[in-house]
Amino acid sequence: MFTRIPKALRNFYVLTGVIFFIWMLVLDSNNLIARYQLSSKVRSLENEKEYYEQKIMDVEKDRNELFGDRESLEKFAREKYLMKKESEDIFIVKEKN
Repeated sequence: MFTRIPKALRNFYVLTGVIFFIWMLVLDSNNLIARYQLSSKVRSLENEKEYYEQKIMDVEKDRNELFGDRESLEKFAREKYLMKKESEDIFIVKEKN
């Protein structure tokens, strides 16, 4: 009955090792496929982190530049929020596309 099975696979330790390898490869919740997917997700998130850290630095630079002097603050308020002094009139000019 066991004559068709190679002698190496009849060894208890080899058989246990093969079963363990198959278990870890396919059946376990931490199998190799899931570990690969998780590592690729980690790389993707690290790239996003670098992107957002750069954006934060740009925004902080703009913020410091904006609140650095009164003229920059007034320019920003006029352009973004259409604020004006009491003695001024605002004319909004939009370009046609």
